[in-house]
Formats: sequence, C-alpha cells, structure tokens
Amino acid sequence: MNKRKTGILIVLLAAVSLSSYGQGAKSLKINEVLVKNTENFQDNYGQRHAWIEIFNTSFASVDIKSCYLTNDKRVLDPNLSVEEKEKIMYSIPKSDILTDIPPRQHLLFWADGMANRGTFHLNFKLDTIASNWIALYDANGRTLIDSITVPANIPANFSYAREADGKSKWVIKGGSDESYVTPETNNLTQDKQEKVVGFRKHDAIGIGMSVMAMSIVFFGLILLYLSFRIVGAISVKLAKRNAMRAHGITDLKEAKEKAMGTESGEVFAAIALALHEYQDNVHDIEDTILTINRVKRNYSPWSSKIYTLRQTPRK
Repeated sequence: MNKRKTGILIVLLAAVSLSSYGQGAKSLKINEVLVKNTENFQDNYGQRHAWIEIFNTSFASVDIKSCYLTNDKRVLDPNLSVEEKEKIMYSIPKSDILTDIPPRQHLLFWADGMANRGTFHLNFKLDTIASNWIALYDANGRTLIDSITVPANIPANFSYAREADGKSKWVIKGGSDESYVTPETNNLTQDKQEKVVGFRKHDAIGIGMSVMAMSIVFFGLILLYLSFRIVGAISVKLAKRNAMRAHGITDLKEAKEKAMGTESGEVFAAIALALHEYQDNVHDIEDTILTINRVKRNYSPWSSKIYTLRQTPRK
C-alpha cells in the first residue's frame, strides 16, 4: 500500500513539473529575425550569419532547453510521427545553463547550419531570397509555441521584428536612427522621455513646476492636518465612552459635569511614566543591608623604591 501511494505521489509531482514547464515555454516568442547579415551582429566566432531572437514574455525565468527550432514545413504534416518530426528539427541542448532566459529578456540563435559550433548555432540556414517560415516547438515535439513567416527580399542588414517585444504587430527595422536592428535587446527603445520634453517645451523657466510642487506639498500638509484632527476627535470620544463605562454613567450631561474622559495631558504622561518604570523595573527599591568591601590596592614593583636603578652611595 505504501509503495502504491509513493508511486502515485511521484506521478503527480512529475505531472505538475511537466505542466509548469509547458506553461512557462508558452511565454516564449520569436521576436526578431535577420536573414541577410553582411554588416550586422557577429557571433562568437567573429562571423556574420542570419539570426533568430527569442523573447521571454513572462516575469519569471524560462528555460528553453529541449525545445525545438525549425524552418522545415514538413513538421506540419499530421501524418508524421513525433520521432520523425524531431529528426528534422533542431533540439536545443539540455546541458547549457545559458538556455535559461531571465524575465523579459532575449536569447539569440544563429541560423548558420553549423550546430557543431555550440548550443546557439542551429542546424539549418535561412533563404536570403524567398520567404522563411520559422517555428518554435515545445519539448514534446508536438506543441507549436510560436511561428512566423519572414517576407521575401528583405534588404541586407534589415530585420523583421515585432514592433514592441512580444507584441503581435511586425515591422521591418533598419536603415535609420529611429528604426534600427536590436539583437539581444528591446525592439522598442526609449531614447528620450516624451513627457519631459513636452513639459520643458511648455515650461522652459520652470515656474509651472515650482507652483505644482508647492501645491502638492501644501495639499499633503492639509491632508495630514485633517487626518490628525479626525483621529484626535475619535480618540477623545472613545476615551469619554470608556470613562463613562468604567464609572457606570450613561447620562451624557452627568458625564460632562464630571468632566469624564477630559483628563489633561500631564495626567496621561504621569500614568505612562509610571507604567514604564513598573514594567522596566527602574523604580527605586530600598534595601536595609549595607555592604562595605575593602578596596585592595594593586601592588606594582615599578612603583617600589627598593627596585630603583640608582644605588645608595656608601659612606
């Protein structure tokens, strides 16, 4: 019976881990593709090849290991088995720690057809003339995570990318300072703050900013004043009600005549001080026993006259 429970627990844990992995892999998107690379990014061998950028859209790290990248449309054939599909796709190795993509970050793969050069070098190339279909499959070899079709005849060193990371709209980037290729970085780069530029345009001297800042400060002070007044009034009412309850008084007129709950601040301060002294044992305690210890003077040969260096002269 125990073995059966253990087996069920192991199966459940494996199912949970696989489901969580699959859910994480679904957050991966093909983000940017550059087909013809003559003057763009170089790989770790100092060569320029086509590249494919993957973006992690989630706010948690996702490991892309065991997933598949391919540009072969034969994998869309429903008659192919999973084993046959895996043979014509590039399987991302499991042993590389760099396949773990941090939250909202990118990972670059080189479509150079030289998989023997490392984890991020694919076993296929991209067509520089015709259109390219690129797909990312899950580790099971069946689930399609993301796919795109790169248009044909994109100019050299221009990329086909999402307008913003993970978004659905695709654009051709490159050739200008405002639309440039962005391997391993955000597709939409904020080079300037539009709000700051607009504010500076309409308020060059800064008078509006000063008035706004001072207004916010005074408004905050007024809110604090009102808050303290309200809290103080509530506290006074509670103190009066507790005092009436303690003395068994229900008539508000009688409580007002006896000034219930209107003790001065000195009274509360004295009570608080007494409680503090009582809890911390700092109040005076008289003791009838008087102990007198004899003070022992420390002896040092350095202060003794019998050890002086000067000898007494003889007569």
